[in-house]
Amino acid sequence: MSGSYTYKFDVTMTCGGCSGAVDRVLKRLKENESNILSYTVLLEDKTANVTVDDESPALYEKILRTIKKTGKGVNSCVELDSNGNKIRDVDVVLKDE
Repeated sequence: MSGSYTYKFDVTMTCGGCSGAVDRVLKRLKENESNILSYTVLLEDKTANVTVDDESPALYEKILRTIKKTGKGVNSCVELDSNGNKIRDVDVVLKDE
């Protein structure tokens, strides 16, 4: 594994309550998931950025599922390398949806 990766989620957030809900669930997830290095939730950009040191599909799905549990829509996701360069678009539909 070389470096870290950031998932940049475009999340439907319209107020501080929305961003607070996403922040709370990501905080809890980070506390329990050692491969999550950091996260930021930006209401003004309507994004949730999660930096990980494990590019596994299972970890990505866990993060996506966690954000979706808030009831907020996840419109898109982009995977970025450690320099902030786009690697690829990532599917935001879970297998069981």
